Amino acid sequence: MDSYLFDWVNLLLRWAHVITAVAWIGASFYFVMLDNSLSPPQHADLKAKGVDGELWAVHGGGFYHSNKYMLAPNWLPLPQNLHWSYWESYSTWLTGFGLFTSLYLLNAGSFLIDKSVHDWPPALAIMAALGFLAAFWLLYDIICRRLGRGRRGDLIVGAGVLGLVTFAAWLACQLFAGRAAFLLVGAMLATAMSANVFFLIIPGQRQVVAALRAGLAPDPVHGQRGKQRSVHNTYFTLPVLIAMLSNHYGWLYQARHNWLVLVLLMLAGALIRHSFVARHRAHVQGRRTPWEVAGAGLLVLAGLIFWLAPAPAAPALEAEAAAARPASLAELKVVIDQRCVLCHNAEVQNKGVALHTDALIAQHGLAIYQQAVLLRQMPLNNATGITEAERLVIRRWFDAGMPRH
Repeated sequence: MDSYLFDWVNLLLRWAHVITAVAWIGASFYFVMLDNSLSPPQHADLKAKGVDGELWAVHGGGFYHSNKYMLAPNWLPLPQNLHWSYWESYSTWLTGFGLFTSLYLLNAGSFLIDKSVHDWPPALAIMAALGFLAAFWLLYDIICRRLGRGRRGDLIVGAGVLGLVTFAAWLACQLFAGRAAFLLVGAMLATAMSANVFFLIIPGQRQVVAALRAGLAPDPVHGQRGKQRSVHNTYFTLPVLIAMLSNHYGWLYQARHNWLVLVLLMLAGALIRHSFVARHRAHVQGRRTPWEVAGAGLLVLAGLIFWLAPAPAAPALEAEAAAARPASLAELKVVIDQRCVLCHNAEVQNKGVALHTDALIAQHGLAIYQQAVLLRQMPLNNATGITEAERLVIRRWFDAGMPRH
């Protein structure tokens, strides 16, 4: 019953996380598009009203005319019911952290720790994981505040953040299970994104609104910081998404240099995102879109595909496997009972898979072969200590046509 309820908690948290993330990313992408698609107002009355930029759009059978004011309109007081965009961000982080806690922190011994990578107590691993989230935000914030000034400030900050992310990815992959490390680095960036909204963007906007309503000139630093962090958030989005999706593909986080795989995936996402951001401004200004930047991102992905392609099995190993006698279901069941049933039984059915009977083993035979032999994702972090000889038993059973006796 506990396992059943726990699965419901995970399902509902995951569902809520996806819903809120879609809302946040959608709002973020829309406002980035809007901000970069504005053109100077064409009519004198708009200029007289203080409109800084406008955009005409058609959608859903209607026309929309968006106007941007850098400050409050000089002809109309700010309304009390201003629309604010922040709960999408907060809800995404809260549901994501809840999901991370329920899956990884509460099961640190199985999900967070891989003893072949770093054998340490679960309590220390949990504290280190939480430390990653906090430390990255603090260091990132220092980089933005100290290095973001001057004509080349954005370039220097970008290089600093790339270096920080690279180091964090390397360190995470030395301390945690590969799957957990990839997710933790994504959560680290997502935490910085939400912290940007919570600590800088929204408080800055509130101070600007308060100053305008009081008839005072707002401090321009709030707009500058908010713009900087908003731009960073849009570049972090695709790297965060690929880090989350990577959990489903063991050949990514199990690669020999998995930290570099993660960094290159994130870099490709940021490069591709840059082309789409630049496309909006290029369209308004009549310039061509710098698709070559997205092309560079695709080249990075192509290089990864080539690099991670599985090498052909050594002829000697293939000959050994071919010469080995077929394995029976009884032999396979010995391996399954020792290495798999702990997490796949009548009471605990991770991923909805139970393997405690002959019929269930036969039913999931293809998945067993894929997960334990081809992808080598199971047992998770090899927590039950499956051996190569036992993986060979699974392969011999599969190659024999998955006999039911």
